[in-house]
Amino acid sequence: MADQTKAMFQADLVALVPRLRRFALSLAGNRQDADDLVQAACEKALRNAAQFVPGTRMDSWMYRIIQNLWLDDRRKSARHGAAVDPDEALLSDDGKAARLPQDRMMLAQTRKAMGELPEGQREVLALVAIEGLSYREVAETLQVPIGTVMSRLSRAREALLPKLGLGAGRRQ
Repeated sequence: MADQTKAMFQADLVALVPRLRRFALSLAGNRQDADDLVQAACEKALRNAAQFVPGTRMDSWMYRIIQNLWLDDRRKSARHGAAVDPDEALLSDDGKAARLPQDRMMLAQTRKAMGELPEGQREVLALVAIEGLSYREVAETLQVPIGTVMSRLSRAREALLPKLGLGAGRRQ
């Protein structure tokens, strides 16, 4: 890999770190494990930089690496993962929109409810609702059919509604 290409790869990877941390946190449930996961993913990406195809989406490639590392770790340790700590979830808008107390309460409830979702639903919801990926991009990232993405997202949304005190009539 040429020096300029390597430097550009590294800069793009560094720019992705906040998004990678959010995704890792949605999987791991706590900041320490999420940071370890992102570090391992970045190390793996740097070791395998030659496998990255320039012109493709680095974020999808990195999400895939994180997901695979997480699954490998879960298989090895036979852990079922910890619940997401709402204070550490980084699913905040930093007060940009949730200025009113009821908005902050809804944000906290949403973080907590999301942490209670099964892992597959949480992954899909995080990639679609937080990271803004399309269903097709999520399907490619997670290597699942697009129908699986749609059904997991639907189940995640349906599970969140009652936890947030929202009925089917309030959906938009």
